[in-house]
Amino acid sequence: MKHNNMVRFPDWLDNFIVPSILSADVSNLYKEIKSVEKYSGWIQVDVMDGHFVPNLSFGPNVVMSLRKITMLPIDVHLMVEEPLNFIKAFIKNGADLITVHYESKKFYEAIKLIKKSGKKAGIAIRPGTDFKKIAPYLKAVDLILIMTVEPGFGGQSFIFNMLDKIKEARDYINSKKMKKYIQVDGGISEETLIYALNSGANSFVMGSGLFGKKNPDNIKKIYNLIYGGK
Repeated sequence: MKHNNMVRFPDWLDNFIVPSILSADVSNLYKEIKSVEKYSGWIQVDVMDGHFVPNLSFGPNVVMSLRKITMLPIDVHLMVEEPLNFIKAFIKNGADLITVHYESKKFYEAIKLIKKSGKKAGIAIRPGTDFKKIAPYLKAVDLILIMTVEPGFGGQSFIFNMLDKIKEARDYINSKKMKKYIQVDGGISEETLIYALNSGANSFVMGSGLFGKKNPDNIKKIYNLIYGGK
């Protein structure tokens, strides 16, 4: 896709918001994306298979629709048991970054396939997974995703003891002089974002905190919090 080659990622040191369309009104996706696009680093599509998590969500056709709407990078978060079965279809339809879970099957083979395809790759961990388990694989990825809720459903409350894991990830990549995004996903609000930011995260996935608000200027307020929060 020619359009796909034109997307620009934020610098790995930037702080930025990542709207998750899981909480958006998918019947009016164009309006929803345009309401947040100006203040966003990229757009996230949560993919669930009903096995790895008990919910079902979006397929590659949604990514294809998004690709027509925005020039922002599209981040596909695979909450699936067998990510290898999904990667080619999502790349074909316009994904720029694909994140797979450490807890999924053949996750490392999936990461290698993503990178071989010329896309950015991420590795995600559930709240119960220790950060040290993914340390051996970090050279192969561009992004570390620390789930701050149990994956599978939007609107959950932030798990505050995940702040220690965020700090551990930041300290580790700094000590190794690695250039990685550290993303947090789950329960991110005006309050919890600042805690995550000060713990070392720089990519903040928000769903209900953005699209669930009636105030259209909410993302602008949160954007200003990021740059004034430290």
